[in-house]
Amino acid sequence: MAETHVLFVEDDDVIREATQLALERDGFTVTAMPDGLSGLEAFRADQPDIALLDVMLPGLDGVSLCRRIRDESTVPVIMLSARADSIDVVLGLEAGADDYVTKPFDGAVLVARIRAVLRRFGHAGGPGAGAADTDGEPERGVLAFGDLEVDTEGMEVRKGGETVALTPTEMRLLLEFSSAPGTVLSRDKLLERVWDYGWGGDTRVVDVHVQRLRTKIGQDRIETVRGFGYKLKA
Repeated sequence: MAETHVLFVEDDDVIREATQLALERDGFTVTAMPDGLSGLEAFRADQPDIALLDVMLPGLDGVSLCRRIRDESTVPVIMLSARADSIDVVLGLEAGADDYVTKPFDGAVLVARIRAVLRRFGHAGGPGAGAADTDGEPERGVLAFGDLEVDTEGMEVRKGGETVALTPTEMRLLLEFSSAPGTVLSRDKLLERVWDYGWGGDTRVVDVHVQRLRTKIGQDRIETVRGFGYKLKA
């Protein structure tokens, strides 16, 4: 099996070198770059399986780099931030990132998050990673909710007959909603099922992805149930 290729963009030399060594010890192939522009060039040249981007990068910051990558690809992106400030987290997620990790981070936690993201995207996630868990996914077929159609076999979404482009994380989120229309799904449950969190996670990840999904399938299609979570209108 081919090793998972990670693009790691970090301007701090010590963090970049230490993290690269740790990831390589876990069986990943790593391309490490010190700034956003070289990171974008490496992304286009190498087509990695996943990108780890620091928020604060010289030349082209991590959020802008994430937007550039998302314009060209649905490859998973994890943002790395030295702060847990809402602005850093939300900007990164709104730019198209699938998850974020706050620095300083434990190497084992970073590897676990990488593998969790890769499982959602159908990659092995490096040596020792398990296969994707398909429990809870809806039955195969086309599900219709008004003018919204979710093809769970072809993994396509159409609104008013027009194809809607979703990232794999957005698709997984929509599959969870469409498997139980009208049922309220808590943020914690969505973190567990979509993000594969076996521990408590930041629910802002869910909130931003729900908002991104709403902009694509219709603002009124997913309803907020205050104090409980979200539900797809049947």
